[in-house]
Amino acid sequence: MQNNQVTVSPDLQQFIDKFEPSKFKLMSGGIEIRGINDMQRNIAQARAIIERLKLRLIVSHNAEMLSYRGFEVNNL
Repeated sequence: MQNNQVTVSPDLQQFIDKFEPSKFKLMSGGIEIRGINDMQRNIAQARAIIERLKLRLIVSHNAEMLSYRGFEVNNL
């Protein structure tokens, strides 16, 4: 039996604790946050948290993610 558990980096866990996303999915290199109503405000807030806490994370967003109102926060 395979263990499909994803480990969360300390920086990513700190981000999750501060941002408190209501819907997110763990991925191998970060998280995917979905169901965002005000996309620009939430992306700006995520970037501000990352900068303020000096986390080794990056926010990524593309047109496909817009279709499900989401963005990703990944480890550097």
